[in-house]
Amino acid sequence: MAELLAGQKPAASVAVPQLSALPWLATDSLDLGGAEAWRDPNCDRETVAYFQYSSGSTGSPKGVMLTHGNALHNAEVIRLAFEHGPETQVLMWLPLFHDMGLVGGILHPLYVGCSMLLMSPITLIQKPHCWLQSISRYGIHTSGGPNFAYDLACDKVTPEQLAALDLNQWDLAFSGAEPVRAKTLARFAATFGPCGFNPQAFYPCYGMAETTLFISGGRKATEPKIIPVDRAALQQNQVVVAGAATEAQPVVSCGWTYLGDRVLIVDAETRQRCPGQPGGGNLVCRSGPGERVLAAAGGYGRNFSSLSSGFGGRALLADGGSGILAGRGAVYYGTAQGHHDFLGRNHYPQYIETTVQVCHGALRANAGAAFSVEAAGDERLIIVQEVERTALRRLDEEEIFRAIRVAIAQEHLIETFAIVLLKPGSIPKTSSGKVQRRACRAQFLTGALEPVAAWQFDPSQDSMIVALSENVS
Repeated sequence: MAELLAGQKPAASVAVPQLSALPWLATDSLDLGGAEAWRDPNCDRETVAYFQYSSGSTGSPKGVMLTHGNALHNAEVIRLAFEHGPETQVLMWLPLFHDMGLVGGILHPLYVGCSMLLMSPITLIQKPHCWLQSISRYGIHTSGGPNFAYDLACDKVTPEQLAALDLNQWDLAFSGAEPVRAKTLARFAATFGPCGFNPQAFYPCYGMAETTLFISGGRKATEPKIIPVDRAALQQNQVVVAGAATEAQPVVSCGWTYLGDRVLIVDAETRQRCPGQPGGGNLVCRSGPGERVLAAAGGYGRNFSSLSSGFGGRALLADGGSGILAGRGAVYYGTAQGHHDFLGRNHYPQYIETTVQVCHGALRANAGAAFSVEAAGDERLIIVQEVERTALRRLDEEEIFRAIRVAIAQEHLIETFAIVLLKPGSIPKTSSGKVQRRACRAQFLTGALEPVAAWQFDPSQDSMIVALSENVS
């Protein structure tokens, strides 16, 4: 306003001519007398503050009604878990319409009174070194994201860029994903250890929009706890530490809950708490002040009332989630939200997707979906996977199809029914970069996918599992 009164245009409107027609208000020259017109909106902790839409990684996005009490409780939980104070420097690149970006990037810093540096998610995707460069330049203490952000940095940062980084002050690198992958953590620590990154900075955590954001996390300045779980037992929804003679699946701990929040394992059919050893069900059940609005305000918002029947006065049930309780209240999330039953065994899509993405150099990390469809009376496995841009010109599709089929047959004992290869950037993803399996499945069924190559199982030929077993014999 001061600039306008002086007959000058704001600097932003000069730099961006499209903004010149907009009204401008200089907040440093406001008439403070207008504060007398403010009226108390008469809000309390039970008043709905905003709608937060779930990301849609396991289903259609749903609007969750969150109260002022929910937001305040979650902000305090994050403060305690992250050990943040006014001196903390935070960098957030996740979009502000996503729960991690909004709560972690805006509401939490305001609550704590710490400094926050905001970066566009497009910048991270196009130039991942800018993320680490900013952490280095501004002495950032806290930053993070899902698996793909750490993997992208490992893939794209050059040796010259590595040499210019100083990550010694980065003491909390949160990792929120489904699941947090031990391999991703190890790879990032090995790549950026020479830059001063300390593996103890890793902070695996778990959350979702239905609980405002944060559910569980570990202890700061402690290396993530990883336990080897018997893979065969896990496929039967049993949690057994792997022995010397059993195949192990590494599972990363996501810590424990805070301020009276609780996480339980609930039977998927009965919605009852699983007795005895945890792991008999496949639903995460979370209760506490962070989600009380689901009972008070009816759960999801307009047009989603049919989905909120499980919330009324009871603990929140994560739709298709899975997890493990083990030792001193620690929560281990090593399984996917949702699973598929093939031949009487549970197979979690994240594990199959990881198997696919490491079986051939032409396949992109964090850019594939595994799901099932009904065909000929049976549940069949479908793989949709992006290929690297550099591989498009000389794509050996038959070699890739075989590599995928062999890897899945060897690792999971499943016959792949169909494979669809896509161009980079074409698989459906959420705002935080998670693959939307349900949307991908819907596009597969309707023929909306635009493949660069596709393959489907021919029942007249032997299965890959049979072929491999014959070769072994």
